[in-house]
Amino acid sequence: MSKRVLILVGTSKGGFIFESDEKRRQWQMSDIHFKGWNVMHMQMDQRDQRLHAATSHFVYGPTMHHSDDFGATWTQAKESPALSRGSKSGRPASTVEEAFRSEGGESIRENPEKMIKVWNIKPGRASEPTVLYAGAQPASLFKSTDRGETWALNESLYDHPQRGDWGPGAGGLTLHTILLDPANEQRMYIAVSAAGCYRTDDGGATWKPYNKNVRADFMPEKYPEFGQCVHKMTMHPSTPNVIYQQNHCGVYRSDNFGEDWVDIGEGKLPTPFGFAIGVHPTDPRTIYTVPEESQEYHISVDGQFAVWRSRDAGDSWTRLTTGLPERAYVDVLREAMGLDSFEDAGVYIGTNTGQLFYTRDSGDHWELLADFLPPIQSVEAAVVG
Repeated sequence: MSKRVLILVGTSKGGFIFESDEKRRQWQMSDIHFKGWNVMHMQMDQRDQRLHAATSHFVYGPTMHHSDDFGATWTQAKESPALSRGSKSGRPASTVEEAFRSEGGESIRENPEKMIKVWNIKPGRASEPTVLYAGAQPASLFKSTDRGETWALNESLYDHPQRGDWGPGAGGLTLHTILLDPANEQRMYIAVSAAGCYRTDDGGATWKPYNKNVRADFMPEKYPEFGQCVHKMTMHPSTPNVIYQQNHCGVYRSDNFGEDWVDIGEGKLPTPFGFAIGVHPTDPRTIYTVPEESQEYHISVDGQFAVWRSRDAGDSWTRLTTGLPERAYVDVLREAMGLDSFEDAGVYIGTNTGQLFYTRDSGDHWELLADFLPPIQSVEAAVVG
């Protein structure tokens, strides 16, 4: 049976699905899904091929949807993730939060029970076929045991004693990364901007910070127990002990389940700053990131859009530009990199100016898949058949 490749793209004005065969040369683009809605994330659950979408609207609020016919029709979840109370740890105001409110954002302190949006949808393990997880803003973790129809809050993390001291990043206090250890059903990781990496070893009953040797240059203590601004984390299922992260202050790798981290970008990458990071589907030592100029200027370094690849787990890096625009000042957000499952990997990267770039040969050559989309917030790749 021939395989189909689906690229699920979430934008600030709706979602799009691009489809091709396994050669990935010719693409068909869907009509817009959730027109006018903010689509933070679209994800396929490979276990049952159900599509899931996290949407939000400035009037109607956040909702979750699913589709069993590859997006031809969508059904809203019976109960979307919601907060019915404030965190027991408290949520004191901060200068960052006040600045966020002054720019037109919503103060989490003044609305402690209001769900703003879901950032990430994560299908569960093969051993838990009806389970999904979702990370949300304000920072909270949800679990569904009925294929996304209803969602329950992980109260242990929401009431974590350190939570009252977590500070929101520029986009708010967000839980954006969920990693599941495929070999240990009790272990999972989450990342919060700006709180850092947390791990549970008892299925979510308790959580501890795992940020040793990760810098937080914006804090008085440069290596705190928590408070780091993780932008994205990833792992390869064949090596669950190895975790990669693109941080506000560098690119890091842990070889021991997050127990400690080493900086794999310092002196090798042009800047420590970036958002997206991905790992090759068949080679756990090959990783990709998109450095950006700085925290002040979320644009391509020196005006050249470039992807950087390491084939040795970050010991060395190669700058990839073939097929990418020579002059570009773009921003690639944390969810805007997706990879398919082929050995000659497809890597798909979206920009805040509405371009979708991709490679069919693990990064050696790049092409423009789509242009003139709304600002791209998330990209996921799925292979069907």
